[in-house]
Amino acid sequence: MRLERFEFSQIRMGVDTPIVVYAPSESQAIEACRAAYSRISQLEQQMSDYRVDSELNTLCKEAVGRWRRVSRELFYVLWRAHRLAQQTDGAFDPTVGVLVRLWREARRTERLPDAQTLQEARVRAGYRLMELCPHRRAVRLRAEGMQLDLGGIAKGYACDHALRVLRRYGLTRALIQMGGDIVAGDPPTNAPAWRIALAEGGETTLVRGALSTSGSTEQFVEIGGVRYAHIIDPRTGLGLTQLILARARARDGITADSLATAAAVLGAAGIPRLQRHYKGVQIEVREG
Repeated sequence: MRLERFEFSQIRMGVDTPIVVYAPSESQAIEACRAAYSRISQLEQQMSDYRVDSELNTLCKEAVGRWRRVSRELFYVLWRAHRLAQQTDGAFDPTVGVLVRLWREARRTERLPDAQTLQEARVRAGYRLMELCPHRRAVRLRAEGMQLDLGGIAKGYACDHALRVLRRYGLTRALIQMGGDIVAGDPPTNAPAWRIALAEGGETTLVRGALSTSGSTEQFVEIGGVRYAHIIDPRTGLGLTQLILARARARDGITADSLATAAAVLGAAGIPRLQRHYKGVQIEVREG
């Protein structure tokens, strides 16, 4: 069967999301990719911190001091995020939404938050303030005004699900990208792997796996002569100040996405710790 290459692109989760597939017909490619984008939109409605009516934001309002049952997808991503937070002593933390919003304002105004404002935000963040009950598939938050943020893990998870949808439609030769997160299925026809251009130049290959990049080399703001990245260090509540590029290669997107985020905060010294918990994952960090 002769397969043709088709490429589509839509904005999902705030980023351009191209999907490349090899399919026997354009109609099959369109139908499959439409379903894949629809699945990403469903997950965005569950996990977005931008959408006022998302399941995540509803949880933040209703779970303070009491258990709230959530969807299987949201609970799984929160559980994975919480486990990584424990493994990294909070270098990766899904509860830093208040700090993220504060930092977005600081980047917009080019002014650091004052010490009191920052401290008030920090007491409403910390992975120990989020409790999970797997048996009930429920979440409880221990502080008023908490805001969960899955920006460092949800896109990789969404890519995983998009690839599953494409496979159900019979398209195994596919690649999905959301910002710095890429998930690939079988390689293109007549090629051993997908060729991936790297942000810093050069290229790499990917097949039946995921590749995620996170770092402070592109999105940043300079305040008081200090260069701050858009990535929050949960331990300080401020953007990273060190130039760093972290890349993780794993079997699935949720793992690669979250580990790249964690590695960007931990730096090269944190690679052994991450690899002890996630066997077979390749992590690269460039500093300076």
